[in-house]
Amino acid sequence: MRPRGMLTLDQLRVAVDDGSIDTVLVAFTDMQGRLQGKRCAATYFLGEVVPHAAEACNYLLAVDVEMNTVGGYSMSSWERGYGDFVLKPDLATLRHVPWHEATALVLCDAQWADGSPVVASPRQILRAQLERLAERGLRADVGTELEFMLFADSFDTAWRKGYQQLEPANQYNVDYSMLGTARVEPLLRRIRNGMAGAGMVVESAKGECNLGQHEIAFRYSDALTTCDNHSIYKTGAKEIADQAGMALTFMAKYDEREGNSCHIHISLRGEDGPVFPGGEQHGFSPLFAQFIAGQQACLRELTYLFAPNINSYKRYADGSFAPTAVAWGMDNRTCALRVVGHGPSLRVENRVPGGDMNPYLGVAALIAAGLHGIENELPLEPELVGNAYTSDAPRVPGTLREAADLFARSKVALAAFGQEVVDHYANAARVELAAFDAAVTDWERRRGFERL
Repeated sequence: MRPRGMLTLDQLRVAVDDGSIDTVLVAFTDMQGRLQGKRCAATYFLGEVVPHAAEACNYLLAVDVEMNTVGGYSMSSWERGYGDFVLKPDLATLRHVPWHEATALVLCDAQWADGSPVVASPRQILRAQLERLAERGLRADVGTELEFMLFADSFDTAWRKGYQQLEPANQYNVDYSMLGTARVEPLLRRIRNGMAGAGMVVESAKGECNLGQHEIAFRYSDALTTCDNHSIYKTGAKEIADQAGMALTFMAKYDEREGNSCHIHISLRGEDGPVFPGGEQHGFSPLFAQFIAGQQACLRELTYLFAPNINSYKRYADGSFAPTAVAWGMDNRTCALRVVGHGPSLRVENRVPGGDMNPYLGVAALIAAGLHGIENELPLEPELVGNAYTSDAPRVPGTLREAADLFARSKVALAAFGQEVVDHYANAARVELAAFDAAVTDWERRRGFERL
């Protein structure tokens, strides 16, 4: 059954004819995990985009977060003329957008004019890893747990304040607090109902530890659907908050307190059902043991795909519920890899990603690492029991520079994604590092203006 809010093409035609839909958002997810695209008249979408696709400048996969054109990309540059690529609608993603009047949305795959995929596009990177799974008769089920911080200030006010002295929506730790979530329930409810009306299965909302921090949870689905929903949710939650005169952020570390995580839960299934449970120790199948071993073996060199920004690495602090140790444990939140569930629900949770992760890239990394473990039949190390923060396990990379260097030299990344993808995202990391290295921060001014 199609979830409530999803549309078939015939249903869209009827809605356009009766005037209940007049706009279709044609979008794809860029390197930074943002929806980019066009607002199309619904009649134009049906008459032109559906049969012929849409176009967009290929610089959308070759800019920094501020949309500056930057060098070092082979697929898009001044020398290549910044031409177009094609946005091919995936009509299986067509849905209502309840928080905008008379609006629908469709996600697209980025292609070149000859129909070949733009291999550095995040959605295409995930598709390629899903195809590798399919060759083994497997598919991935994924759930993402995305936290945000909510502020009483609007986005415009936050901009004018320079993101200083913002008013959090809660003044104290509201982790699991019913009273704390009730304080902001009107907005949480609008977001939950909006996402349900856009085809997502909402499970719950709960408070988190930092001031104004919350999480809305959605039911797991196949990997591609989960990542599509994740991208739409991030954009939609910001838009709904903006309509309410508030602001929220998914940045990994807003302040020195708890950061915003995005834990990823993943399991595999075959034609006969889940393939992770079995008769080995802990109720694992041999394949699940190999899958976890692959996660552990590859985590450091693929961390960049979980943590793509300078700010991402500020989360990794001992005793913060963000992991620092590359270890796995049974229901152990101090480990980077936490095994939860039992029987058909058995799965592994990767706790490294932050709220700023691009979901397609993060899930692609999990699959690539798991397949590395399966293909090489890697043995699983014993679980870590106790406090991983004080263990002698290898450490999660502590800076973007370290993670980017590991990714650029990774034989696993090269084998899984190909040279073009590795070069493309290694360049993105270099661009971000160069921008930060050239910046003078508030911390430097406060520390040195008078006293140095």
